[in-house]
Amino acid sequence: MAIDIGGTKIAGALVHPDGTMTAATRRPTPRGTDAEAVMAAVTEVIADLSGSPLWSSAVRCGIGSAGPVDTSRGTVSPVNIGAWREFPVQARVAAELAARGTELPTVLAGDGVAMTAAEHWLGAAQGHANALCMVVSTGVGGGLILNNQLHPGPTGNAGHIGHISVAFDGERCACGGHGCVESIASGTAIARWALAQGWSPGEDATAAGVAAAADAGDPVARAAFDRAGRALAAAIAATATLVETDIAVIGGGVAASGDTLFAPIRSHLAAYATLSFVKELRVVPAALGTDAGLIGAAAAATMLLPA
Repeated sequence: MAIDIGGTKIAGALVHPDGTMTAATRRPTPRGTDAEAVMAAVTEVIADLSGSPLWSSAVRCGIGSAGPVDTSRGTVSPVNIGAWREFPVQARVAAELAARGTELPTVLAGDGVAMTAAEHWLGAAQGHANALCMVVSTGVGGGLILNNQLHPGPTGNAGHIGHISVAFDGERCACGGHGCVESIASGTAIARWALAQGWSPGEDATAAGVAAAADAGDPVARAAFDRAGRALAAAIAATATLVETDIAVIGGGVAASGDTLFAPIRSHLAAYATLSFVKELRVVPAALGTDAGLIGAAAAATMLLPA
């Protein structure tokens, strides 16, 4: 059983051992309301799943959530769900399952860690014993596979590459640090920098609009993506040097721009991944798209809970 909690939607599915999904359902994430109203949407998703004839076959439950998360306490404080601050989502989901006569072992994972589990199981990191997987979207997050094991860290935040500093004198990040990858390479940061440099957006002032302008040859838009690609390359190389990953898988909305993002990453990577054991480091697009959240929640439950 998998639940994927994000700022736009709360989704659920029953995920089979081969990664196929049945009984998939979703609810919009409530906005401008309180914590219990958001939990009510999660409860509705669980109710939908409990109506499936396969419900009794579920053996574990994985919850993937936007972060920050604290898996040591089972709590979440998603930036994009203002009503939840240190909300005990793992305990609340377990209680809801118990109320329906189903007591399943339950695990909580941040969305970057869940995406990493999914891509290692069925996606672009399949077959790699050591991998970094990233989500580059409104924010920048990620997770690690080390020795074929998911490595979430004590609080579930290991691999959070978005808050590695790559610019010593860079602007202050929302996290309080300076020059973080997220403050340069997120979709929001790309659009903000392009606008500050005089880019004229027309009707689309988002990173997608910057990508379209870059594809059309706009020099400011191309510079914005080159800057983002350089920041990502520096962080990817630093991570690979630290823990010897051999592949970086990138998904998320900004990654949908394709070579507009990947070409500068690969170009700059050569200047940062210089040691012999990281020179063959590959950067590739994620393979699972919008299914990664649910597949990843199930994969994380399989990887982090005993059989």
